[in-house]
Amino acid sequence: MIDSLISAAKVGDIDLLYKLIQMQPYVLEHTDFMPFVDTPLHVAAAAGHASFATEIMRLKPSSVWKLNQCGLSPMHLALQNKHYRMVCRFVNINKDLVRVKGREGLTPLHIATQTGRTDLVAKFLSACPGSIEDVTVRSETALHIAVKYDQFKALEVLVGWLQRNCQRLAEDREKRVLNWQDEAGNTALHLSVLKGFPQAVRLLIDRNIDKKVKNFEDSTALDIVEINQTQAHCALIRNELVRGGALRGFSLANVPLLEEELRAKITFNERIPIYVTRLRKRISNDTRNALLVIAILFVTSTYEEALSPPGGVYQGEASSVTTSKKTRASLHQRDYATP
Repeated sequence: MIDSLISAAKVGDIDLLYKLIQMQPYVLEHTDFMPFVDTPLHVAAAAGHASFATEIMRLKPSSVWKLNQCGLSPMHLALQNKHYRMVCRFVNINKDLVRVKGREGLTPLHIATQTGRTDLVAKFLSACPGSIEDVTVRSETALHIAVKYDQFKALEVLVGWLQRNCQRLAEDREKRVLNWQDEAGNTALHLSVLKGFPQAVRLLIDRNIDKKVKNFEDSTALDIVEINQTQAHCALIRNELVRGGALRGFSLANVPLLEEELRAKITFNERIPIYVTRLRKRISNDTRNALLVIAILFVTSTYEEALSPPGGVYQGEASSVTTSKKTRASLHQRDYATP
């Protein structure tokens, strides 16, 4: 029965799929007990049968996350076989598929970046913004992948998206991703220097990446240039780094280790934020919401009183008008009474 199901997937025959389901209602459930195999969805995705694959996804949603013997999901197979319309349909059905991790932790965003499919990179980021923070087993972001495979246009898309993103905490995300360190402690800037990639160096420097970050060999990007002076484009890259304010590692103060900070005596300035944070965490959500409502009501009532003081907002104006009329009448009478 499984073989028949695979045959249906190879030709994209939806009618045969339902005939098999009629014969064996639980035929799709059997794939749950077979880890790391090509499911009907894998086969359909590799063959480019979008309608059949969509039907399987609808009937068996969990199958989109399964990996085959090569560590690839149906989404990865569709990308690998250049069925890009199917890839877009997958994302439209479930945007979280952008984050499915295959072999070595590579996501569809990593693969699209690696192959220079900037249209897909843009679509994936728009559909699933969180995917920009996914890393491989080597702790590489999509920025690292772009530099590693000389995909400058893809790097431009990634960096441009980070700068234009206006979601909550977008600025923190931009800083975190730009300065993310891989398993060797290298940021995308370190990697650009190591590869002799002046375009990428210029792009990252102009985007306010931290030029003072040290990798796990205690080297900044400028240190790497000085060490590898025989490398092509070395002088150009060095000039770009110096222009951007990069420094050698020896000129930078060492950041104290966490263990050293914990061993040090706590200061008064540290105690205050710790106390405030602990106090906030002791307050329940209901209490916090109630206090917020009271604060809003207080501000609202204060604002209304300022706009409408006792006696009306035009009281002072009305009094001045009345006084003015009385004064003019008095002057008029005095003029007539004068001999």
